[in-house]
Amino acid sequence: MTSPNDFPGSTRIAAGQPAGRKRPSGLKIGIAAGILAVLGAGVAVATTAANNAAPESANAAAATSPATELKLGYFGNITHATALVGVQKGFIAKELGGTKLSTQVFNAGPAAIEALNAGAIDATYIGPNPAINSFVKSKGESISIIAGAASGGAQLVVKPEIKTAADLKGKTLASPQLGGTQDVALRAWLGKQGYKTNTDGGGEVAINPTENAQTLKLFQNGKLDGAWLPEPWASRLVLQAGAKVLVDEKDLWDGSLTGKPGEFPTTILIVNKKFAAEHPQTVEALLKGHVEAVKWLNDTPAAEKATEVNAALKEAAGKALPQEVIDRSLKNIVFTVDPLAGAFKKLLQDGVDAGTTKQADINGIFDLAKLNEVTGEKTSAAGLGKE
Repeated sequence: MTSPNDFPGSTRIAAGQPAGRKRPSGLKIGIAAGILAVLGAGVAVATTAANNAAPESANAAAATSPATELKLGYFGNITHATALVGVQKGFIAKELGGTKLSTQVFNAGPAAIEALNAGAIDATYIGPNPAINSFVKSKGESISIIAGAASGGAQLVVKPEIKTAADLKGKTLASPQLGGTQDVALRAWLGKQGYKTNTDGGGEVAINPTENAQTLKLFQNGKLDGAWLPEPWASRLVLQAGAKVLVDEKDLWDGSLTGKPGEFPTTILIVNKKFAAEHPQTVEALLKGHVEAVKWLNDTPAAEKATEVNAALKEAAGKALPQEVIDRSLKNIVFTVDPLAGAFKKLLQDGVDAGTTKQADINGIFDLAKLNEVTGEKTSAAGLGKE
């Protein structure tokens, strides 16, 4: 914040006259007038400068003032439980104080990114791959990752007769949206199994990006052979449609990149860079509410947590879930403020391999400085940004 400028200064005028000699009165008057003129000019300059500086200081202060409104995006998924309870239980609104909280619910990441870049929202909970893609496309100008939210909770679930990857040839699978985190994970995994896929739905295994609710119906009707989904949708297909787990994504992460075996970033919190620069106080308030929500999820007994998350999900998505679905979903997820930054170069490469993003330098994608101020801990950006 710019502070007002000071204008110190004094004027010293030496007499320059031999001792004991009187200065003529006319000269006294002239010098006095000159002194007044100089002083007057000095005052005028100082006043003008001060007047000019005041609007600049005021503008600088206004430019970094709390926002009148924070428009926040998230999904109606259990992997977004931090957002669900953060909104439902008022953790975020409480920290925002006089800033109004508005929310918008999305099906998948690319749609949320489009809204963020268009200014329809200011921050959003999202999967890592759409965030990476936005950062790459904008050459680092669009978004900053400011915290993690959830790890785990994504699985490839298929028809019971599909026993191995070899059985997938010629089959049709779904993902929530082209370029989304589960879509990239599915395409990257299939590539490692020797399959070729196309972003237009062709290839040896067809991938049809489909809204999660439609995926459940299509699977139940026998029109899909499987899907790579976040919770609670993986659990819904297993418990409500008879699917089986072919791949639990946590088994693909050995901890060599993150230091935490079985953990991988599923949900992170990002903010529009311009909004963050103009309203750092609002971003800090958002983070405080976010940290409080993560703490609540980790400290609350399972039964109470399931009840509260289900109520929040009903508010966001319009329908509560069966208890067994909530319970299975929550067991598959770790809630954490750590975005697991060590995974992001691999996630970028997975996107490149999947054909949904381009190879690029993602240094600067993280800004975890305020998170670390709020928590008092040192969450690592893995050399990809501020800590």
